[in-house]
Amino acid sequence: MLWRLAVALAILGGLSIAVPASAGDALRIGSKRFTESYVLAGILAATAAGRAEVEHLPGMGNTAILFEALRAGSIDLYPEYLGTIELEILKRPVATGSLEAVNRELAPLGLVASVPFGFNNSYALAVRAETAAALRLDSIGALAAHPGLRFGLSHEFLGRADGWAGLRDRYRLPQRPAGLDHGLAYEALAAGSIDLTDVYSTDAKIGRYGLVVLRDELGYFPRYDALILHRADVPARFPEAWRALERLAGRIDERRMIELNAAAELRGRSFDEIAAAFVAAESGVSGGAGAGAETGAGKGADTGEGKGVDTGRGGLWQALFADDFWRLARQHVALVLVSVLCAVAVGVPAGVAAAFRPRFGAALLAGVGALQTIPSLALLALLISAIGAIGTLPALVALFAYALLPVVRNTCVGVAQVPVALREAASALGLRPGQRILLVDLPIALPTLLAGIRTAAVISVGTATIAAFIGAGGFGERIATGLALNDHRLLLAGALPSAALAFLVEGGFALLERRASRWSRATGR
Repeated sequence: MLWRLAVALAILGGLSIAVPASAGDALRIGSKRFTESYVLAGILAATAAGRAEVEHLPGMGNTAILFEALRAGSIDLYPEYLGTIELEILKRPVATGSLEAVNRELAPLGLVASVPFGFNNSYALAVRAETAAALRLDSIGALAAHPGLRFGLSHEFLGRADGWAGLRDRYRLPQRPAGLDHGLAYEALAAGSIDLTDVYSTDAKIGRYGLVVLRDELGYFPRYDALILHRADVPARFPEAWRALERLAGRIDERRMIELNAAAELRGRSFDEIAAAFVAAESGVSGGAGAGAETGAGKGADTGEGKGVDTGRGGLWQALFADDFWRLARQHVALVLVSVLCAVAVGVPAGVAAAFRPRFGAALLAGVGALQTIPSLALLALLISAIGAIGTLPALVALFAYALLPVVRNTCVGVAQVPVALREAASALGLRPGQRILLVDLPIALPTLLAGIRTAAVISVGTATIAAFIGAGGFGERIATGLALNDHRLLLAGALPSAALAFLVEGGFALLERRASRWSRATGR
């Protein structure tokens, strides 16, 4: 009863990763996939720690994903910006900057925006200093006279209501921008691959690379005052933690936020270290030296020079086997194991049915094959809306969908290749069709079936890294952070364990297939 065993294992595996997440009432804090959001969410988590059970889900994606997660209750709060709430979330034609008006519209959704941190992080456009000097660029309007400039804009900025489309129309810009990750834009600009990119006004790398921020003479960009967007029931559910979070109001000005970003982007400090140092400085513990070292106060923070450069995380070896290694490994293995077991539980019976019913088989293989053509991030985004949740569940559904095709196809092919004479002999011995499938067809088809499961497992190991972009964890969490910081060491620290796991899966199935082939030949004889 192979399929029943697979179902039981899949249920146990699902419980093993679901139970820890639901144990207790944890304050779940999300963050977007860029440096400042990681830092602010880390500060929120460190501030609430000790006053409530806290779960931080870093780098979950863009505004739309975080907002859907908040509405669905998958997270309780995350750092957001007033201008983004007005223009991107509430779809207002013009930003008013009124927190009271925003909260009136958020109230029917069960959400509240509060606790302004004390700084405005506006969108802006930046160019290299030599480009600005050569073309006499000092404002966005001046760009219209230079259609040959190569624009490289972040994907979110390209799609936002308050992003590229409106800016292009307001200033009548003729350029056709290319999309790239925000974490890579500064290096692309410095290397001369692009001439202009969108920046956040509190980015530490603006000073590092000596960029010129163009003046928004028509006032297109509103104020983006940073604050907490949270579910309305959070203060009642976590009263002590919420009182601590309220004390953050007005505690971070623009200069301090730039210093905090510089600690991560220029000096290689981890987000947890930065958050812990900030909270310690605010509470007066450990004095000013530790806080200053972490937040990067002074000239060294803007240039990346002086003591402390890249000493926080060490080399590749330290990044590979950091404290989060086993947590990420468990999450990654659980995602792969549960999704593949579910694919086996569904795909093997479906493949057997397809082998004996050719018309059904053709339609089934076409359907599961079509699932493979959907880009993984697009499928995850669709599943978040369909399921109304973020994190492990949509990630498992997506991985299950990608694992189905090799399991169904190989089961169908293996069972179809069983000699007719063996089936007739089994029937002559009095075996019913179900008994014959279990005792004759599947054992003989086992090597081919295992090859399909092997392919599904290896595909799932690689695809599971994408799950981190919606807060499902795994080694992709390091990759997402590495992209946000353009940190090659972190990228390798996520990619190498994932590749090693794929090799282990491949090698384990190769040994299993060898044994299964010998057993299958014996069964056939």
